Amino acid sequence: MPQHASWQKSSYCGQGESCVHVAACAGTVHITESSDPSRSILAATPRAFCALIHTLKLKETRTRG
Repeated sequence: MPQHASWQKSSYCGQGESCVHVAACAGTVHITESSDPSRSILAATPRAFCALIHTLKLKETRTRG
């Protein structure tokens, strides 16, 4: 886990829910869940993270329409 990372909570997270947190560090984007932030940390390149976000937004758009 990045020691000096600035973690940001997902804007889709409600009060008291288990949320996704993201931190960007020199060429890597770290992703974890708030229910257990010391475990299950994923690391991705910025390009792979952008592709993930793009895919999730595309899927959300398709399910709404």
